[in-house]
Amino acid sequence: MFAVLRNRTYRHLFTAQVVALVGTGLATVALSLLAYDLAGADASAVLGTALAIKMVAYVGIAPLVGALAGRIPRRALLVSMDLLRAGVAFSLPFVTQVWQVYVLIFLLQCASAAFTPAFQATIPRLLPEERDYTRALSLSRLAYDLESLFSPALAAGLLTAISYNWLFAGTALGFLASATLVVSVLLPAPAPVERTGSGRPKASMGARLFFATPRLRALLCLDLAVAAGGAMVTVNTVVLVRDSLHRSAGDIPWALGAFGGGSMAAALLLPRLLDRAGDRALMLPAAFVLPGVLAALSLGTAVAPGRWAWPALLAAWALLGAASSVVLTPSARLLRRSATAADLPAAFAARFSLSHGCWLLSYPLAGSLAVWAGLSTAAGALAGVSLAAAVAAVVLWPRRDPGHLGHVHSALPAGHPHVRDAVATGAGWWHGHDYRIDALHTRWPASARSSAKV
Repeated sequence: MFAVLRNRTYRHLFTAQVVALVGTGLATVALSLLAYDLAGADASAVLGTALAIKMVAYVGIAPLVGALAGRIPRRALLVSMDLLRAGVAFSLPFVTQVWQVYVLIFLLQCASAAFTPAFQATIPRLLPEERDYTRALSLSRLAYDLESLFSPALAAGLLTAISYNWLFAGTALGFLASATLVVSVLLPAPAPVERTGSGRPKASMGARLFFATPRLRALLCLDLAVAAGGAMVTVNTVVLVRDSLHRSAGDIPWALGAFGGGSMAAALLLPRLLDRAGDRALMLPAAFVLPGVLAALSLGTAVAPGRWAWPALLAAWALLGAASSVVLTPSARLLRRSATAADLPAAFAARFSLSHGCWLLSYPLAGSLAVWAGLSTAAGALAGVSLAAAVAAVVLWPRRDPGHLGHVHSALPAGHPHVRDAVATGAGWWHGHDYRIDALHTRWPASARSSAKV
């Protein structure tokens, strides 16, 4: 897995990702404690709203950045967004009102919505070999998991000596270090972006890819299943630990760390598993673990807690982390398989935006239900959402999903370069190749043997 770090440019970008994630992890703990200070037992509602605002920024900004990514120097975009995020993080310790939290979170996440898809679209250009790219994806997932494990532990240690407000300073330093590392390397130029007749980039290309490609439609359902489980962890951990189990604030990082530990364990195993099994064979079963754990959590929170409650919560969070990792880690492989090089930035931006639309639904649902109907009801409702999403993914993702598909072009003229190797039929020009939605292929063939017109 670690052989890809021999690539200097990727090594610097990966390190930038790691240090920024550690800072973000510190901010997650600090934001939970800040919300509890400002709202007390209603902290779940405050966190749910703040995270919903985060998702609004992601859903609205990412597609615009994806459309413009081919025109903006990649390094300048990444560095400027890191600097903006650092400035916002420095401001968070000074807030005194809930509305101020909401404004700063929106600005911070607008910058992240611009940074993350551009960063993700750069990696396939650096590592064109499938094996190397798979290892890079697992390393990236491992970085997220180490952040989920290490940052809460670091926060727990720091909280014994300093106020949680100082954790935001650590967040800002992480973003500044990330910007420095990005500046230190030259990044590959984006692939040429296909333009419409008006000369404007196709801002809708990423969304078209998702809604026209069966495996990507299934991926959106899987994102919803993961979001339902993740929202329960992110929004309600602070209330579960402080109010339900009556434990100290220092136990919040350990609960969040259990989620990261489970995710990390799965990420370490995935490269070998992906070499032996397909993405579908791993991702779909993992998706059904999520509603199972949430349903068990719903039952557990409906009864009075005993000595078993704390270890049971840690185990549940670890299982949710592991299942989420198995679903999310291979997802970028599906994007790479489903989009041309020129359309990858738009594909990553669309996935970023659409997947966070799932979180936009799950975050306020987790927070509002926990406040108004109780944690048991919130967990039960999220279990239902996760189960429905997992079932939909099974239905939408064909069991047989080859890359090479035969199809007919009925509208292209005989001299068009794309059909020079095609066979003339009564319906048009028939040929086969690795099929991706683009300007010449606007619909998905009905099956691998299909002669569907495009």
